[in-house]
Amino acid sequence: MSEPIDSTSLSSLPTTKVARAARFARTGLNVGANYVKHYAKRAVGAESTTDDLHAANAAELYGTLSEMKGSVLKVAQMLAMEKNLLPTAYADQFAQAQYQTPPLSGPLIVKAFRDAFGKSPFEVFEEFDIKARQAASIGQVHFARKAGKQLAVKVQYPGVADSIRSDIRLVKPIALRVLGLDEATVRPYLQEVETRLIEETDYTLELRRGREIAAQCAALPHLEFAAYYSELSSARILTMDWLPGQHLKEFLATAPTQAVRNQVGQALWDFYMFQLNQLRMVHADPHPGNFLLRADNGGTVGVLDFGCVKEIPADVHRLFTDLLTPETLADRTRLAALLTEAGILRADDAATRQNFYLDTMQASLELVGRPFRQDVFDFGDPAYMQALYALGNDLMQQPELRQQREPRGSEHFIYLNRTYVGLYALLTELRAEVRTAA
Repeated sequence: MSEPIDSTSLSSLPTTKVARAARFARTGLNVGANYVKHYAKRAVGAESTTDDLHAANAAELYGTLSEMKGSVLKVAQMLAMEKNLLPTAYADQFAQAQYQTPPLSGPLIVKAFRDAFGKSPFEVFEEFDIKARQAASIGQVHFARKAGKQLAVKVQYPGVADSIRSDIRLVKPIALRVLGLDEATVRPYLQEVETRLIEETDYTLELRRGREIAAQCAALPHLEFAAYYSELSSARILTMDWLPGQHLKEFLATAPTQAVRNQVGQALWDFYMFQLNQLRMVHADPHPGNFLLRADNGGTVGVLDFGCVKEIPADVHRLFTDLLTPETLADRTRLAALLTEAGILRADDAATRQNFYLDTMQASLELVGRPFRQDVFDFGDPAYMQALYALGNDLMQQPELRQQREPRGSEHFIYLNRTYVGLYALLTELRAEVRTAA
């Protein structure tokens, strides 16, 4: 049983450090060539706008990231969630990583099954679609049937785990040199990111976490989780139920009612608050590609992909929640104590620097934590997201922050912050009104 291979599929991946470094270098040369063309056109009076240059370079860069997969594509996916961080051309290109990237070819998929089970996928399942339904940064998803069940089979790209380590080792010395940072200072942050990325390549761990979190969240309304099948899974292949629904973009195109959007948004909010406060762990990859939405029963959310789960130490949970309370914002001494505990303020900081960080964090926490301090919050209010983006832009222009070369704060906040940036972005796209009171 076989089907024609999609002409856009990938027959191989660059997985060695040398191969990936060479691919980066080739992209750099091509981007440089785009700049030469841009300025050459302008020199002779031909039209070549900055938008045209960004579009050409974004397409070149995204093509490279799609081919390389792994950590570099995951970073693009994360950047796409930060709507105001990138020029539009880059944001539009990178957003594709949330839904679809070029898949692996059929022979590589068959090889992955033979390596895992000693059989082809057509022998393991009664029906198996060799053409991927979705392809993302770590693996791609195929449709299958067995024993009357519709199944989603996630197949990991070969060599991804090793490539993550090599990518970080490739990029780290360059980043340290450019930013003027000491390796010992940034080591905890890099280790945190590397650990989470490596965990995403362990499908045995994902299966266990997916089962555990689904069981503990079973009583929450309007959520749906897939059952996992360990006998059809391995460290690099994961089989689960095929959940119905649409990704956010397609779902919104059906013009769901405000009531449906509110119920979907409420389900997402309740899911994340329960994880944060009860489980002390969160599904830390809340981009649109990881949820399937339906208008059924007034609005239902199917939750996918438990590869990236952040376990939250008790002291970090206490800090995170205490920083968002009205009492903290109203008491500058209390705020200073919490920021010192979090590693943002330091005992050897000059008074001017202490006051700068206190002022900056007080303004940031007031705005970012506003949904936590209201009974009901309207994420459809454009003024709120505009204020968030304006705050981000203002902070990036602050000379004190631009000159600050040392990262501050707990490494645990990297994925907690990422989680709530993603959640806010989802709720804003939904324009949902949500009961946020505890």
